[in-house]
Amino acid sequence: MANRSETDSRTLLRSLRDTLASEAEGQARLNRVVGLIAQSMKTEVCSIYLFRDRETLELWASHGLKAEAVHKSRLRLGEGLVGRVAQNSKPINTANAPSEKGFRYMPETGEELFSSFLGVPIQRVGEKTGVLVVQTRARRQFSEDELDALELVAMVLAEMNELDALAGEPQNGLALHRQPLMFRGGTAQEGTAEGHVWLHEPRVVITNPVAEDPEAETLRLREAVAQLRVSVDDLLEAESLDKDQKQVLEAYRMFAQSRGWVRRMEEDIAHGLSAEAAVEKEQSTARARLEMVPDAYLRERLHDLDDLSNRLLRILTGQGQANGEMPVDPVLVARNIGPAELLEYGRRLKGVVLEEGSVGSHAAIVARALAIPLIIHAERITTEALNGDRILIDGDMGVVHLRPDDTISAAFRDKTAMQAKAQEQYASLRGLPAQARCGTTIALHMNAGLMADLPSLEGSGAEGVGLFRTELQFLIRSQVPKRDELAALYARVMEAARGRRVAFRTLDIGSDKVLPYMKPQDEPNPAMGWRAIRVGLEKPGVLRMQLQALIRAANGGPLTVMFPFVTQPSEFDAAKVQLSQALAHEEKMGRALPSSLEIGVMLETPSLAFAPESFFARTDFVSIGGNDLKQFFFAADRENERVRRRYDTLSAAFLGFIGLIVQRCDAAGTHLSFCGEDAGRPLEALAFAAMGLRSLSMRPASIGPVKALLRRADLGEVRAIIDGCIARGEENLRPALTQYLETLV
Repeated sequence: MANRSETDSRTLLRSLRDTLASEAEGQARLNRVVGLIAQSMKTEVCSIYLFRDRETLELWASHGLKAEAVHKSRLRLGEGLVGRVAQNSKPINTANAPSEKGFRYMPETGEELFSSFLGVPIQRVGEKTGVLVVQTRARRQFSEDELDALELVAMVLAEMNELDALAGEPQNGLALHRQPLMFRGGTAQEGTAEGHVWLHEPRVVITNPVAEDPEAETLRLREAVAQLRVSVDDLLEAESLDKDQKQVLEAYRMFAQSRGWVRRMEEDIAHGLSAEAAVEKEQSTARARLEMVPDAYLRERLHDLDDLSNRLLRILTGQGQANGEMPVDPVLVARNIGPAELLEYGRRLKGVVLEEGSVGSHAAIVARALAIPLIIHAERITTEALNGDRILIDGDMGVVHLRPDDTISAAFRDKTAMQAKAQEQYASLRGLPAQARCGTTIALHMNAGLMADLPSLEGSGAEGVGLFRTELQFLIRSQVPKRDELAALYARVMEAARGRRVAFRTLDIGSDKVLPYMKPQDEPNPAMGWRAIRVGLEKPGVLRMQLQALIRAANGGPLTVMFPFVTQPSEFDAAKVQLSQALAHEEKMGRALPSSLEIGVMLETPSLAFAPESFFARTDFVSIGGNDLKQFFFAADRENERVRRRYDTLSAAFLGFIGLIVQRCDAAGTHLSFCGEDAGRPLEALAFAAMGLRSLSMRPASIGPVKALLRRADLGEVRAIIDGCIARGEENLRPALTQYLETLV
């Protein structure tokens, strides 16, 4: 038999559901909601604060505070007790609010009359919507039952807000999700795409968060949990699992078997939630707690709990069991995605939009290899998008248009038509050299990391592969690839290059590239931590295995090897020792040695630019790794949007530094190239060429635009502009160089 608190809670939730589904206007409906909650909780005040933007909360409705404060009273995230609840995603329960740390008095509300305060977050699986507050004149500590009841109400409000029934028009069913929306994100891979949404993990929409029959809901939950546990056990019985994978799944099963997890969900059902809403409430609560935990291991378990909760929700609702038929022009939308999963989709995708991700992530590397436009940090798009929605991606501007109107679509198609016309022009230059008007020729190479990239050698007009990323073959597997597998792959790459030079960069892992079978290093600053050649020298067995595979792949032909993230000459010398040992081993085994061997380094930190002259004399070539060099030069993390965009490649300081590296390599007679995203941007490429660089490596799609500009320009004129700006003390050279472009015909 249900106790009184459970009965009261169910009555409140049902009344709340009926009110939210009423025909009243949005504000009138909200006013009824706060009055209903205040009456049920026996409080003088009930208020709903919703996010106006990411940093600002606004009072949307109140019973008990001054009516004129509604839609006028605002708080910043973290400001006052309401702001603290929103920031920390944790309730605040106090009998004496003015004495609480961080209390902020807002005279326009008239709240000075009320002493007690209970505020709980309105959130849905980590997505914060607002704060629900009740207050009384008398000093009173709210009970655990009252706190639980208010959290249940907040859960229902979050779900109804998802269905556009909280502050919008009433809906009896799914959210409208019809209005055009624009999202601004970061560009991880340029390009434009038009298509229809394909959700990597379709979200579960809970249409009825309130239960009519708690006993039936509890039975549904128990049956779904039993089905979930069987599916996890089936995963563990797979013969293909290695030891580490089994350990991960054992931890996963421990969550699925947790009695406390199930008990808490059953308690929420007893208080009036449906089985689905109870699962999601527990998921939201656990996520909010774990996100505040500093321990890396516990934070990693958050992903396991999320996945289990999502699986359980899909069992309960039947949603997402089959994702349906992929559209002919799919644009993948996801919170995040791994390289192996993205490779499975392959070139079928027109584009990718992620809520998370980074410009140096595995997914970004694969997207570049597949020439798929990729936008990252498109916040809340997985909440708003539904399978089949029309979507436009402008990867050049970092903009996504979801369900665009006709005006936006027409402008977008005009832009893509202009780009297609430009591509026709670039195709006509394919067989011509990148020779400037002054007669100087720049060698243009392409970056690659997959066999799928190699056909672009012919199509783009690249003279070779300036960077072949070997880590992708390690990232997309569940265990270390075998030496013979790597040798076969590298041999196919060399064969596909048809005699063109391919510079193989040895394994560049660490930082944002963590192998699934490598123990994560909990480092405070991974970009400056245990990565690239540092890993190779401390794990020489893996480095030697890879070098032996490259030697076997060359099969007596030429071989070019490049060591990443070398910061001082001793690291280069140690890596060469490993290569010498690999050569000796292969010779002892009777295998053919390379007919010629180039050994170079990637210069990615300022320290190497100041190495002794003897270093530049004994390395065959240097490739500037522009992406890392730029972040270390400016001390600006390239994954941090707040600082990354503050610094320009075309600053006098950075171009001057590039000029210094050119001088040092020229003096030693060492071949120098620039590899990175900036090499593929025409204006930046022109500036590099004017500073003396004669070889650039970029994504295949950039070769045409870069070549077209180089052939129109005079490098002497460009260098004169750069020198003049520096002499005048100008900090940024972009305006002057842009003005020069306008003079070209």
